Amino acid sequence: MIKPMLMQRFFLCGIAMLSSVIGLAQAAVLPGPLVTPEWLAANPSAVTILEIREDPNEYVASHIPGSRLVVAGQIRQTRNIDGRDIPAMLPDAQAIETLMRSIGVKAKRPLVIVSAGRTVEDFDGAARLYWTLKYYGADELAILDGGHARWVAEGRVTASAMPEHALGNWSVGEPRVHLLADTKAVMQASASGVQLVDARPLAFFHGLAKRPVVAAYGRIPGSRVFPTELRAKPEGNGQRYLTTDDYRSILQSLQISEDRPTITYCNTGHMGAGAWFILSELLGNSQVSLYDGSMAEWADGSRAVARY
Repeated sequence: MIKPMLMQRFFLCGIAMLSSVIGLAQAAVLPGPLVTPEWLAANPSAVTILEIREDPNEYVASHIPGSRLVVAGQIRQTRNIDGRDIPAMLPDAQAIETLMRSIGVKAKRPLVIVSAGRTVEDFDGAARLYWTLKYYGADELAILDGGHARWVAEGRVTASAMPEHALGNWSVGEPRVHLLADTKAVMQASASGVQLVDARPLAFFHGLAKRPVVAAYGRIPGSRVFPTELRAKPEGNGQRYLTTDDYRSILQSLQISEDRPTITYCNTGHMGAGAWFILSELLGNSQVSLYDGSMAEWADGSRAVARY
């Protein structure tokens, strides 16, 4: 006969094991760093949906029911570095926490990020938000493959107008500093065996075009290009991610290693986040960081820039 005290211990152990199993199940809500519209439509109550847009009016006109709006400019800020104002940098922790709470994001909820989905740059915007939240401690994150454009193309329900949400309680965690590269790290990259990956279109990489925010034409010497032209494929009115096998083949043809320590960059860290997402999250390279300042910070007149 089992004594009452022993029975109580068995009961408590059983509860603990059950709680552990439930916790593991909750932690594994997302199937991976990409989800499909079909999956999202079947699991809307299991996640919080964040729709990122440059223009909030696009969200007001059409969005996934229950989603929260993140305006792209809200996750970028100007920082003064060595006497120069560098635009579109990573905001501080308080700014991100305040933003997430203001749009009603709750703690410990898996997050699915939805871009407009029309262009590769839209995908990169979703990746930039993903990288920002991961840097500040978020773990359960995914991007909707094809974004809002694919959601609409599949005939799924949309909403209009600006919804209201109660304040959330989402909190930042310890910054994951290994995800962020600064200019010093970039300068040391080639000497330490770290590969540099330029995520801009080919014309920018070869110095035939540039954005006004960048002072010089060209690229960081020694870098290889993983251009926007090769990071997604057109489908209908939008874009889709490629398969991991496709990405591996493309990277091999570009002489970019998928498993070496890597720093990605672009003009201001937007397109660079897209390349980071593919290498880090889709291909599983845990040694990839993003040069936040990118060419806007690098091209100050004192550092070399390569062309052609």
